[in-house]
Amino acid sequence: MTTQRSPLALLSRGATLGAALLAGAALLTGCAAGPSSATSPAPAVDAKTAQSPDAAANADGGTTADRGDATTEKSNEGLVSRLIAETFPDPTSAAAASTATALIAADAIAHGNALKPGPTGLLDQFAADHARVSGAQAVITHVAADGDLVAVHWQIAPNPSDERTGEAAVDLFRVSDGKVTERWSFDQPIPTGTPASGNTNTMFSDLYQAPAGTTAPTEAQEETNRQLAVGAYNALFRDKDTSVLDTTFDPAYLQHNSVAANGTAALKAFFASGVQFPAQQSVISLADGDLVWTFSQSVGAKPTDPYLAADIFRVDGGLIREHWDVVPATPGS
Repeated sequence: MTTQRSPLALLSRGATLGAALLAGAALLTGCAAGPSSATSPAPAVDAKTAQSPDAAANADGGTTADRGDATTEKSNEGLVSRLIAETFPDPTSAAAASTATALIAADAIAHGNALKPGPTGLLDQFAADHARVSGAQAVITHVAADGDLVAVHWQIAPNPSDERTGEAAVDLFRVSDGKVTERWSFDQPIPTGTPASGNTNTMFSDLYQAPAGTTAPTEAQEETNRQLAVGAYNALFRDKDTSVLDTTFDPAYLQHNSVAANGTAALKAFFASGVQFPAQQSVISLADGDLVWTFSQSVGAKPTDPYLAADIFRVDGGLIREHWDVVPATPGS
């Protein structure tokens, strides 16, 4: 159920490689280069065995709903798509308030220091987007629904035909009984200029071409892909085990973060540089089609602590082929 970039109903919001990797470590991986006031410091524990106190959430990827219920997932995706399409164009309007009230539970939880709960919280968030980005429109590039989770990758675009303007965002929603009951939001300015890495891929484009005859993944294959991508993420950023780059990643995988070049060599250079960052792990994850989405926290974080980043991986043929991410400048904001 991946949605390609399209100005349809959802178009409503509207140096050296090593130096670049070090300077932009937070953007490359969703990691903080060192502890900050917004991020929990790395605990003095063995990162390979450490888990969030919410162990059940780590085990099931943040949902206890049926990940094989395609009918409910499609309904949930439609609800979130409608929510954005009908509220973002004019979040201060009566029509937007009516839609938000109908589709968001009054006590819906909002994760993030700057997010408010309930329907008005989403409307305030969208109003702030308009204040930051003049003429903002929503351009949705990827959507995923898995269990009771729906994730949206989109551009807050002043110019919908230009992927290099505005902001990149990922929003995550939990839907229960026809209403949003919980949500998370990640956004960052889109980098401008020529990156030192030489990577000029945009933050939104789809570049990987599956071999001819490739069929859409089954629900069972989606779950296999989720386990593979989450395992690879945790191996790298929790366990600091780079051997996974040789077994789980396409050596020429496509990178949509301008800090790093395409291919695994950039990640190997990052880890070989000796840069230090707190161990982190995927806490929430979902898979839909050939995309796997992960949402990370520092190892040992409480469920209410800031989330650090949203990452998206394209998995095909048992390998990670493509990667996008959105990393807020201030985690949890």
